[in-house]
This record gives sequence, C-alpha cells and structure tokens, in this order.
Amino acid sequence: MPRTFTQIPLTRPNTPLLDSINRPADLRRLPAAQLGPLADELREYLLYAVGQAGGHFGAGLGVVELTIALHYLYNTPDDRLVWDVGHQCYPHKILTGRREGLLNIRQQDGLSGFPKRSESEYDTFGVGHSSTSISAALGMALGAEMAGSDRRAVAIIGDGAMTAGQAFEALSHAAHTRSNLLVVLNDNNMSISHNVGGLANYFARVWASKSYIALREGGKKVLSAMPAAWDFVRRTEESMKNMVSPDMLFESIGFNYIGPIDGHNIEELVRTLRNMQHLEGPQLLHVYTTKGKGFAQAELDPVGYHAINKIEPKPKVQVAVPAKPKSPKYQEIFGRWLCDMAARDPRLVGITPAMCEGSGMVEFSQRFADRYHDVAICEQHAVTLAAGLACEKQKPVVAIYSTFLQRGYDQLIHDVALQDLDVTFALDRAGLVGEDGATHGGVFDLAYLRTVPNMVIAAPSDENECRQLLYSAYQHNGPAAVRYPRGTGPGVATEETMTALPLGQSRTLQTGKDVAILAFGALTPAAQEAGKALNATVIDMRWVKPLDRDAIMAAAAQHRLLVTVEDHQLMGGAGSAVNELLLQEGVQIPVLNLALPDHFIHHGKRDALLAQAGLDSASIERRIRERLDSQASLREAP
Repeated sequence: MPRTFTQIPLTRPNTPLLDSINRPADLRRLPAAQLGPLADELREYLLYAVGQAGGHFGAGLGVVELTIALHYLYNTPDDRLVWDVGHQCYPHKILTGRREGLLNIRQQDGLSGFPKRSESEYDTFGVGHSSTSISAALGMALGAEMAGSDRRAVAIIGDGAMTAGQAFEALSHAAHTRSNLLVVLNDNNMSISHNVGGLANYFARVWASKSYIALREGGKKVLSAMPAAWDFVRRTEESMKNMVSPDMLFESIGFNYIGPIDGHNIEELVRTLRNMQHLEGPQLLHVYTTKGKGFAQAELDPVGYHAINKIEPKPKVQVAVPAKPKSPKYQEIFGRWLCDMAARDPRLVGITPAMCEGSGMVEFSQRFADRYHDVAICEQHAVTLAAGLACEKQKPVVAIYSTFLQRGYDQLIHDVALQDLDVTFALDRAGLVGEDGATHGGVFDLAYLRTVPNMVIAAPSDENECRQLLYSAYQHNGPAAVRYPRGTGPGVATEETMTALPLGQSRTLQTGKDVAILAFGALTPAAQEAGKALNATVIDMRWVKPLDRDAIMAAAAQHRLLVTVEDHQLMGGAGSAVNELLLQEGVQIPVLNLALPDHFIHHGKRDALLAQAGLDSASIERRIRERLDSQASLREAP
C-alpha cells in the first residue's frame, strides 16, 4: 500500500530510486518489485516540489501508481500517452526528465502546469480544457495505422472529463474504427469540484432513488404471496442493473471493458495493463483512485487541495504585523451579487459547468439549491439549458470562465442570441490569468461576443462597477455578458444598493488635454495612473457593446490623440470597435490601440505578463509619450 504523509516536506527528501530515473527508459530497467518503493519516493518528491512552487496538487497525487505503470509498460515516447485534465500530469513530468524543473512549474519561463508539446516529446498533446484525450489519442492511433506502425495510443481521462459530450462522441467513433486504442478511466469521483453527472454517482442515484425504492418495496409486498413471481422480478432487477452498469455501457458502445481495479495497487495495475497491452481493438480500463492519495489532508479535502500556493518558510523571529483586510476576489463579488439578486428575484437560476468553487457559487448552491444547476463539464449544454429556461420566463445566469465559453459558442449564437433570449453570462477569468497560461487565458471573448447580434457586453473597472454592471446586465431584457478578471481588484468598496447603469454610457474619471484614454475593464486603474502623469482625459468606458458613441465623438473632437486600453487581444477587441466607429463616422484622428499582441501569452505572474505586453501603467505612459513624440516629429517635418 502507498505510504501516507501528513506533512509537506520543506527540505528535499531522500529519493535514490527516483533520482536514478531521468527518462522512462531508466524506469523500464527496474525490477517490478521496486515500483512500489518508487511510487512512495515520487509521491514524497511531488509533495515537496509543489510545496516549493505551488500548483495543482490532489490530481497528481492520485495518479502516481498509474503513471509509473503506464511508462513502465509502454515504450514512450514512441507509444503515445495522452493526458486529459492536465492537472494530473505532474508525476508524468517528473518521470520524463523534468524532475528538477518541477520546482519552477507555472512560473514565468518555467514548466507549464499542463502537458505542452513544445516542452517535451513525451507531452504528446497539449491540454488545458478537458475531455479531449480520447479524440486526440484516436487520431494518433489512426495515424499509426496509416503509417503501418504498431505503436500504441493511450488516453487517460478523469471521470469528471468523462461527463462531457466530446468524450462520448470519441468513444462512439473509436468503436466504429476498431483502432488499437486504450482508454484508461481514472475514476476518483472528482473533477475539480465533486463530480456531477459521473457514471458512478448517476447509477447510485438511480438505484437509491425514492421512486425506485418505492416501486421495489411496493412490488415486493404485492408479490410476496407469489414466491415464483417475486423471484422472477428480483432476477429481472439484477439484469436491469447489469444492463446499465459501466461494463455493459462501454461494451454496448463497442469497447472491451476491464475493471474496475484499484489504481493504487501497482502490482495489479502492471499485471492488468500487461494483459491488455497487445489486445486488438478499442479497450477500456476502469481504475479507481483517490484524489490526493498519500497526503492525509488532501484525501479528506480533495476540493481544498486541488491546488496549493507556495509554502513560505516561517521566519525564525515572529514579528506581530497587523493583518491587512483582504480585498474580495471578483468571483466573491459575483457570488455575493448572485445571492442578493436571487433573494430579490425568484426567477433567477444559477448555472455552472463544474466550476462551483472557482466561480464563487458555493453559498448560492447552499442557499438556493433548487435554483442551482451544476451541469458538469458540459458548456454547450449549460448555454442551451439557459436558453430553455429563458423560454419559460425564468432568468438564468450562466457563471462560466471566459475561456470555457468558447466551447459553447455555437449555442450562444444559435440558441441564445438568435432568439434574443434573456440570459446573463458572468465571464470569470477574462484577460490574462497568470500561472494557468494560454489555455485558460480569457483573451478572445470581446472578439467572439461583439460580432454576435443582440449581445450586450460590459467590462467593469473595479469591484463596485462589477456589482452594478452585473445588475445592469441582469435587468437588460436580452443576452448580456459581464467580463471580469481573475483575482482581486483595486480595492473599491462595493455599495449594497444596486443601480442599473444606462446601457452604453461611460463615465469620465478625469479631464485633461491632448490625450483621451478610453479604458475598458480591468486595466482602467493602470490607464488612470498613466493618465495622471500625462494630464490626459481618462474615460471608464464600462460597455464594449454598445459603445458610448457620444463620449467617443466628444473625445475625438477635443483631443489630438485617442488611446484605447484593454486586457484582450488587439484584433477584434474593444479598440477595434472604437476604430470601426470612427471610420463609420468619418472621423480622422490618430488612434493608439493598446492591447495584447497577436501571439499566445504563456504562464507567469499576471502583473509581470502585463508589463511584458506593455500594459502596466508605466508602459502605457511610455507608449503614449512615444506616439506623441512621433506625431510632433511628423508635424515638424518639412
């Protein structure tokens, strides 16, 4: 059995077996008897490394034995391992030559927190969003067949990811192709939050439901006088259960199902995988694991230990420092608004695709359980579910990360906007997200939302604006989105009173000359700081769609330079919308669009990444001065 640790080591543990492995080929030279001790060393090192750097925690602890067994038996990287929900890839990175690099994971210029093709040949497919592994691994298996190669492809998918439709689409196609694909279902009853819609929970609910129990007990009473009939019904019940158990479900799709087996028994894992390794056709191995396995606190609280911050050593001398009050995170601002709004309006329904904690909905889910729907990792369904509720005069609020709404874009256009339905989208993690990197960056939402007819888009600049604009969007009779960043804001106190702000109306924060800065969303404080140094006019635009036409026209008439500032891609963003308006109105004025460049920005501290992109206050000021100097030179030229 795996060792259980109760503390995260602050000094590097002694790991002689692990230190001898710099690539999986080294692992494959070990005798099988040493795999158990290796698992203990790997788990202890993982605890130490994540404690040093911070990062995803529980998922990796849960797949230590599985990772070792897969690399032990499969000839990686020639054989392809495709990890789903990339949080579980840390042990894989340790075994594939990146052991010491894990100490800098998710830091700028360090390892990515997810599998990344450009980082290692062992990372066969980039991951960030879930439920892609089976599709990708099937493509690799088909590619091997076309090349006449006997290499194998393995998809390792968590049960949370198995709730998404794409996973079942891929399973259906894989069975049709009869390719040599192994799908490992890592079943820990979790995704990030407690899994919703997972197979085990679903079947448990069916067989434990009041309706089913009442039917069973009622039938038992009626048939108790007829033993032969009751025996027939009992055997029929067992057959029904077998028909919808996981093995029958996957077998009916066309997979050879094996399991479930203990995912922490490395001897059983190796034995089973070796037996399945050369089977022909699509195979599915069902493995039970425990998220956070081997660390007592994480096993008890897998949600709380999904990820941890870097553990800072305590100073030798404790100096009492008065604690500063913490500013609330934007997700907490949203969560409080949601509860306040739900208390006022019985029509409000909260929807999230498996992001209850991340979106700040825990209190709402407890206080308004009958109006709360966690639909699992099913963004498409979440959007269309909201559309259906809106058809019945309810008021759905979809709490979703900006980057995840990309997966429900077709539904947003066809099911919500085309029908002009009253759905409010709360877009968390808009803009750069920092350590999670490009896969989670919400830097495309303005471009993909503002082109859709009937959509209204708000971009709050601080905590109170977020509360008021959420209320304003909710009051709007039609589809509306409010985008706000990850983490805390500038520290503006929120007003209890909620006021519907006029649609498309900005507010002027300060008046200056020569330069007018049109700031959209989270970068407004940085723009205001630069504006003070430049004696510039600064306008908090509030709305990206519709734009405040009158404010823009007035700013263009009264200044020599317009500057737009946003935490979004340059192309198609708010600055592009301003350019389009000026062109349409025939206004000729120099415009400087400050936004994110046309390339993916990877992981690091958000502030550092913004500075690197030229979007911190100092860079905004410098870039504006450079443009003013350039304009002056052009005017002076003969």
